[in-house]
Amino acid sequence: MERIALRLVRQWRVLNVDAPLFLGRADGAMLDDVGAGLDVISPANGGRRIAKMKTLWMIWTLPGVVRKLRPDVLFCAGNTYAVVAVALKLLLGRDCPPILLKVSNDLGRRDQPAWFRFFYRQWLRVQGRCLDHFIGMETPMGQEIRECLGVSAERITIVPDPALSRSLIDRLRTDRRAGQNGPAGRRFVCVARLMPQKNIALLLRAFGRGAREGDTLAVIGEGPERAKLQQLARDLGLEERVMFVGYRPEPATLLPSFDALLLSSNYEGVPAVILEALAAGLPIVATDCSRSMATLLGHGAMGELVPVGDEHALADAIARVRPSSQDQQLSLTGSAIHARRGL
Repeated sequence: MERIALRLVRQWRVLNVDAPLFLGRADGAMLDDVGAGLDVISPANGGRRIAKMKTLWMIWTLPGVVRKLRPDVLFCAGNTYAVVAVALKLLLGRDCPPILLKVSNDLGRRDQPAWFRFFYRQWLRVQGRCLDHFIGMETPMGQEIRECLGVSAERITIVPDPALSRSLIDRLRTDRRAGQNGPAGRRFVCVARLMPQKNIALLLRAFGRGAREGDTLAVIGEGPERAKLQQLARDLGLEERVMFVGYRPEPATLLPSFDALLLSSNYEGVPAVILEALAAGLPIVATDCSRSMATLLGHGAMGELVPVGDEHALADAIARVRPSSQDQQLSLTGSAIHARRGL
């Protein structure tokens, strides 16, 4: 979500659109990557101490920034930051510009108990009343936004997730053709921040059950659960087969060197890595973690979905994975390009 937001700001500036960038923190791995050279407005740079309070810092600081800059529109890059957007509306009242919120995560939250979902639905209704317009990234999200936020269709626009560009698609196709020869075992990859939402622990257990001799799994990404997940891999006897690669500046460019993508999230919106894997021609096994997943995978034509949290189903799907032939890879890439209308 944040990577795509930074790409959007960079492209807006290329198009001479004035798009000041407000961040809760101005550090992190993407500072010298996709964020390189972007001027930002940040309430504080206090490292980890401020990181724990960044939402409060944003709510405290952003109203003054808005009064100073007087923007025509505010774009909120994901519903993770909806609390900041709603607070801004309440603090500024009629002086607040229209706010567009990109819905970046599943709104049903089937991974949570009933009591949590009840209160979460009330919070979504508050967003629907306070914010002005909503962006969904796939057609199924339109109905989801209408139902969960209680807004009319006129307040919703569907814009395909801008995770792919023609240059990236061309690079992934070329690299995939060049990387056909590999080891005997299947090379699986997972790209995710190492946090509870992504449920990498489930993935490790399922991989241990479903992998064949010689199969490997690369986990690309960083996050607070890394040490715990590495210990789990050791406990499962997978330390020689599971590699924790850490953060990489442009993880999509690594996908062509693998045979299949795995995604084990509890909930998502439209995962960019799914689009990137489709462009790279990789078979996909993923949890059914959002209303858009079936559409993204062509209702089974371009990947296999399993129930969220189902270790045995995920393991069985991993066992069934067959690396695509070159012709299949090109067909999948063509389908991915066709699905991303307007690129």
